[in-house]
This record gives sequence, C-alpha cells and structure tokens, in this order.
Amino acid sequence: MLFGVDINSASEKELTQLKGVGKVKAKAIVEYRKGHCFKDMADLASVKGIGVKTIEKNKQNISVGRCR
Repeated sequence: MLFGVDINSASEKELTQLKGVGKVKAKAIVEYRKGHCFKDMADLASVKGIGVKTIEKNKQNISVGRCR
C-alpha cells in the first residue's frame, strides 16, 4: 500500500499509483499544479476528472507538501 503521494510534487507516474488515477488524470493534476497550489487534498476536486469519490478512496495515500 502507498503512503503519502505528495500531490504538490509527485510525478505523473507516482500519481498513477493512486486508485482511479490513470495517465490522463495524472497529467491533468500536474498541469493544474503549474498554476495552482494544493493547500489540502480537497483542492484536488478542482482538477477536471477528479471527484470527491476519488479523493475519498485515496485519502490515506495522499499527502500535501509545500507549494513550489
């Protein structure tokens, strides 16, 4: 099981390890991150294709590090 994929710094490959996150969604997260900072995991819902259910399924595996 994963522990703490940092949504502010993880690569596309690392993001695809999350349940329900494939290559397209991982790329969308990385693209969104270029102009925004995730303050908490709920902010992931702002990314097209990521919903509350995906966040809930992964809440034990998501960490939110410092914004870059």
